[in-house]
Amino acid sequence: MTRLADLAELVRAPAALSVPGDVLSGAAAAGVLGRRTPALAGASVLLYWAGMAANDWADRRLDAVERPERPIPSGRIHPAAALGVAAGLTAAGLAVAGAAGGRRATAVAVPLAATIWGYDLLAKNTAAGPAVMAACRGLDVLLGASVGSSHGRGGREASRAARGLVRALPAALTVAAHTWTVTALSRREVSGADRRLPRATLAGTALVAATALGRPDPVPVALAAGYAGRYGAAQARVLADPSPARVRAAVGAGITGLPALQGALTARAGNRLLGLAVAAAAPLGRRLARLISPT
Repeated sequence: MTRLADLAELVRAPAALSVPGDVLSGAAAAGVLGRRTPALAGASVLLYWAGMAANDWADRRLDAVERPERPIPSGRIHPAAALGVAAGLTAAGLAVAGAAGGRRATAVAVPLAATIWGYDLLAKNTAAGPAVMAACRGLDVLLGASVGSSHGRGGREASRAARGLVRALPAALTVAAHTWTVTALSRREVSGADRRLPRATLAGTALVAATALGRPDPVPVALAAGYAGRYGAAQARVLADPSPARVRAAVGAGITGLPALQGALTARAGNRLLGLAVAAAAPLGRRLARLISPT
């Protein structure tokens, strides 16, 4: 029988702490934070876990060589069970998104799910991989912005919803750019990296942190600085020693440090307390990452 701990490892459960902040920052940027936002954040987590399970199913033969300790190659989870988990979580995520946000949320959640599966099954090992994963996170931010007027009718409501998505686009692009750096590094977790890669991702991280600042405000400034300091330091260590272990540590720092960036974006939109709450997931994620690897 599959153990709950094995399933948690399959979907990299602690890494999901980096997910609700996408939806919250998107909703804050669009000005549509409300009672449906938590449900959309839940849908986002379900889709994220689905992508992790699908990733391990797609990589099961490669992991048998490079990561034999993972749940599928170690025999703790059957490949068919992993695929079933991925499909079930995808269906659940789409259902929750539709129930919470109606047609407009579904119109974002369906492309998001398709992009997640497209990355796992087709794009991951191609040059387009980092860009496709970045698109996943960008769409996740827009999912939070999609809830406004989702059950309304008429051109005025549609126009308001479209404006909300446009307002959330800068936040979506910022999170997408961060995701590109993490994904680009993750492709070198086993082999190690050429020093040109951490140079590029470090420059990208500095740009991402700068774009998260917005108008001068101590809360987003502090959160963006904390994000850049921790994730940037991990990448600087890769630059000094581009070994697989250092690369994996930098990828982990990028995953667990994302809530600080999301918090900065949320605070930048005028929701300081919520931004601080979002950022609080970062230290918790780092603690849980010691138990279950987020990479």
